Amino acid sequence: MLLKPFQFKQFTIAQDRCAAKIGTDGVLLGAWTSLEHHPVSILDIGTGTGVIALMLAQRSAAQTIDALELDEDAYEQASENFEASDWGDRLFCYHAHLYEFATEIDEQYDLIVSNPPFYEAPSLPSASLLEGENPMSVSRKNARFDSAMPFELLLGAVQNLLSPDGRFSVILPYNREKEFIELAQNGGLLPRRIAQVQGTPTSEIKRSMMEFGFREPASPGGRSILNPVIKDHLIIEKSRHEYTEEYTSLVKDFYLKM
Repeated sequence: MLLKPFQFKQFTIAQDRCAAKIGTDGVLLGAWTSLEHHPVSILDIGTGTGVIALMLAQRSAAQTIDALELDEDAYEQASENFEASDWGDRLFCYHAHLYEFATEIDEQYDLIVSNPPFYEAPSLPSASLLEGENPMSVSRKNARFDSAMPFELLLGAVQNLLSPDGRFSVILPYNREKEFIELAQNGGLLPRRIAQVQGTPTSEIKRSMMEFGFREPASPGGRSILNPVIKDHLIIEKSRHEYTEEYTSLVKDFYLKM
């Protein structure tokens, strides 16, 4: 059965050829990512359907919004989603491995975002199929498990591609927050904002959205000061299908029924 496109308020996402479908994580990150520094250039690493790049195109006046996708089917579908939107002239998708892209491109970006694969797996056949395994199952693994894009590779690429005053936003499982922050700090990326996400008031914290930068913002007097990390807490639902005001305010410009 053909999967129907996902209709947002200002754009449509076809996703039938993508292993990673539209989900809460990507929409949360696309809505939460700060644009207060008015980025001119944006990069979405591991774009999948292209939903985060499209959300940032809707929210910003950035002249360049690039996306990177390794899986060929997802790359083609994201490109088509971009072309079908009102912002096709600002959106472009690259079909390449992150290491290749980060080491060969000369450009730096004011904002980098990523909803990376993050489930831990002991091994992952990313380049070849196991006997009896179909291509979509491998694509699904690449979309889910961190061996397809290790945190060290992602952070190394960000360190190379992010402009000195740029920002990097990512969403991960809460139980990997500390690990990721330590790896980022080893490469000079400092946490600036963290939002921890719960499904309901009584459920466990499931996700962490984090923003990083290379340095602390300057004080009004021009001196660089050590600011505490801004920490927020987001609960999605009060009860089943009864959404909190904070979540509704965050995503209301995108979801049709919000």
